[in-house]
Amino acid sequence: MNWPGRRLVLTCLLLLKILKVELVGGKVLEETYMKWIHYKDECLKMIHNEPVPQGMLCRRTFDHYACWPDGPPGSVVNVSCPSYLPWFDKVSQGLVFRRCGSDGHWVEVEDGEVWRDISQCEEEPEVEFQERWFKELMVSFKTLYTIGYTLSLFALVSALIILLSIRKLHCTRNYIHANLFVSFILRAVSVIVKDTMLERHWGREIMRQADIGEMLSHKAAIGCRIAQVVMQYCVLANHYWFFGEAIYLYSVLIASVFIDNNKYLPYICLGWGTPLLFVIPWVLAKLLRENKECWAVNENMSYWWIIRFPILFATLINLLLFIKILKVILSKLRANHQNGYPDYKLRLAKATLTLIPLFGIHEIIFIFVTDEQTSGVLRFVKVFSTLFLNSFQGFLVAVLYCYFNKEVKMELTKKLRSCRMEKGVICCPQ
Repeated sequence: MNWPGRRLVLTCLLLLKILKVELVGGKVLEETYMKWIHYKDECLKMIHNEPVPQGMLCRRTFDHYACWPDGPPGSVVNVSCPSYLPWFDKVSQGLVFRRCGSDGHWVEVEDGEVWRDISQCEEEPEVEFQERWFKELMVSFKTLYTIGYTLSLFALVSALIILLSIRKLHCTRNYIHANLFVSFILRAVSVIVKDTMLERHWGREIMRQADIGEMLSHKAAIGCRIAQVVMQYCVLANHYWFFGEAIYLYSVLIASVFIDNNKYLPYICLGWGTPLLFVIPWVLAKLLRENKECWAVNENMSYWWIIRFPILFATLINLLLFIKILKVILSKLRANHQNGYPDYKLRLAKATLTLIPLFGIHEIIFIFVTDEQTSGVLRFVKVFSTLFLNSFQGFLVAVLYCYFNKEVKMELTKKLRSCRMEKGVICCPQ
């Protein structure tokens, strides 16, 4: 068989599982490829070591799919389904067939390829349908969160420009808001870049066998590994700026956590420095113990807890601070309300809904429901909710704490009015 035909066989085989490759970071592809290498080596060893019988025969060969023994003319030769197939357990009793012509050559079809029947070794149609449906669902989820992150990115960048360009808005509170906006921006960019790098890594065209090995090499994975590390850092930084927001509000309303609330250096250390304490050990663990593909697969979940634990810790502390702050707000509203019970109840509800995205409290819903503990509908609900909320959260925070903020709107109105007056003086001097 010529190389294009062999390449097609190998490529089609590996792409049978490419649906899962995008979801597990190449684990199935790498395992299949390594098993295929072992299967090929054993076949070639058999071809060279076993004695060759005399007479007219269809000669033994390896067609990059199955290992074929010598076949008598005019017969149908069968061998077991290849053991490297990812679904081999389901087709272990199946057979793949070839026909040996009366002239001692393997029968070919019209396009010059050798005839082969692999119907008994193919994956069940139901499984293929489920995989196709799952892939389409994941593509829809990806489209959803890409839109969310893109929308958040534009909203956050413009909100950040507004906060930094108006001098009267420069204060510790808004500096913390600005850093939270930056963490959201970096998180959105890192997620988009990570997805792009993964698609680039696993979307390479397979022209020859060496391309498979090159795609699975450590050198080829450097780019997507760096993107994965940066994304984990940005996600952690985002959570610890939630933590910083909660601590600042707690300090203002209840007790002074940091000695001087007018100094925001401790918040800088908390938001940008703390993630390094966890990302660096995670990188070392991946590099030394689980250095595979793009580091997107967590075979040993204990390494993943290096990232998960600080997020869990920060979210739980934020929840406690959130409850404490709400109690203080409730007591103040009860003491100072002037328009009766419904008014302060409405204001409490407004304060609650405003603080939830700022503190990241919504993440508490699924924080104890880990990926390895979920399956079926619950897993899809968790994935959808997490991706939707995380991707649009930056947009919501920008709207609540910049575009709908009374102080910001007032200063922005003054700025615009001042600019109009200056233009009027320049255009119409007296």
